[in-house]
Amino acid sequence: MWFKNLLSYRLTQEVPFEAEALEAALASKPARPCASQELTTYGFVAPFGKGEDAPLVHVSGEFMLIAARKEERILPSSVVNDAVKEKVEEIETEQMRKVYKKERDQIKDEIIQAFLPRAFIRRSMIFAAIAPRLGMILVNSASAKRAEDLLSTLREVIGSLPVRPATVKIAPSATMTDWVKSQQAAEGFYVLDECELRDTAEDGGIVRCKRQDLTSEEIQLHLSTGKVVTQLALAWQDKLSFVLDDKMVIKRLKFEELLQEQAEQDGGDEAQQQFDASFLLMMMTFTEFLPVLFEALGGEEIPQGV
Repeated sequence: MWFKNLLSYRLTQEVPFEAEALEAALASKPARPCASQELTTYGFVAPFGKGEDAPLVHVSGEFMLIAARKEERILPSSVVNDAVKEKVEEIETEQMRKVYKKERDQIKDEIIQAFLPRAFIRRSMIFAAIAPRLGMILVNSASAKRAEDLLSTLREVIGSLPVRPATVKIAPSATMTDWVKSQQAAEGFYVLDECELRDTAEDGGIVRCKRQDLTSEEIQLHLSTGKVVTQLALAWQDKLSFVLDDKMVIKRLKFEELLQEQAEQDGGDEAQQQFDASFLLMMMTFTEFLPVLFEALGGEEIPQGV
């Protein structure tokens, strides 16, 4: 259980998360297969284990892990559009009249309903960790849309969820640009060999660098012409490496082998114990890492009332 991406959400009011009550709330909206005429379904699943007895809330120490699953029927728009076009042409030829938008839309709806039972089904899962003492919900995703889907569904079942994306006082792009310009990141952080540079002018150029010495004259020249760093590969201590972007999204998150080996030792041979040890160690690392990251980026902008 190691997150690959990370979106951080700050609770703007204290929420009394209690595992048993949360379990009951999630059970009111379980994940289920799409019915024959449904495009999509969304609900909660057990983050670990299978079967009806698997808990929907995994508790480890003070942390809780939940998971949601989306199931959707995939209908390629090109297939639908071709079928609509064929049907419209057939009507116009046989009845010698024009098919207008309202009728065309009705034809499209009928075709979608006819195709749905034969459509491919795609399933996707997303995990979220609740850290009450940290006052945050952490989502294993780089997509704000997918994270918001989970949070809004969680809000639906528990009645209230006052959260907002974690933000900092200084634009992350300004801080990352300064780190690359000065060739010195904040204490504990190390600039790696990958970045994205963007021109601030509208329709400006984009430069993406991989396996590149970011201290080189070429990179410094781009910065001197006004480009800013919008993505930057970083390492923190000897524990994490990741790519940070200007919207505070952490991508390609990697926990170093030392942490993974520690989790293996702590967890022993049982799969559930391994899962539990990995999750707990990951969350303890986040509890240490996130405040330091926010401070390095100028300090977190704390909502009123928190």
